[in-house]
Amino acid sequence: MFILVNLKAYPCDPIDVATAARDVAEASGARIAVSPQAADIARVADTGVETWAQHVSPNAHGSHTGSTLAEAVGDNGAEGTLINHSEKRLKLADVDGSVRAAERADLETIVCANNPAQVGAAAALGPDAVAVEPPELIGGDVSVATADPGIVEDAVAAAEAVDPAVDVFCGAGVSTGEDVSTAGDLGAAGVLLASGVAKADDPEAVLEDLVSGI
Repeated sequence: MFILVNLKAYPCDPIDVATAARDVAEASGARIAVSPQAADIARVADTGVETWAQHVSPNAHGSHTGSTLAEAVGDNGAEGTLINHSEKRLKLADVDGSVRAAERADLETIVCANNPAQVGAAAALGPDAVAVEPPELIGGDVSVATADPGIVEDAVAAAEAVDPAVDVFCGAGVSTGEDVSTAGDLGAAGVLLASGVAKADDPEAVLEDLVSGI
């Protein structure tokens, strides 16, 4: 079970969260990654935690002011990237372009989707994983695995029907070890979460609880 902590643009200390995630991952043997703002990728990667970008743009080198170049993300220590998060939506052609850009830079990819139908479409693009995240549950207190377990099961089935090699993650409202355990029981290979860790008074304690569900 893979746990990816998205720091979004929250006013947390990315190094504190990264250090806590690294320590919990080392102590538990769990796979935990942190996805900071692009400007913090190098600093977070320097802590030794597995580091992911929040986005890469669907372009190569060239005249692309304001883009997040996949090669630059990789050069600064990222090992993977989110694509098409609910707060950073892309057109389908650009999702494909971002997946291809990440492949060029040897980055793992998780493409986010709202529902099982979108999961199937995303899986057809050949990412390493897709993540189902109903927008209405993002940032809430109830995990998608609890609020709507059927959507996780349907997402797993949708990806399986298109490409069995594509893992399925779930996100939105995940915050406890029980949420992680439930997600695994429904067929998810990983979870995405943000506020549960980034806004916590004690991120390490939350992470320790999360890995207890693996």
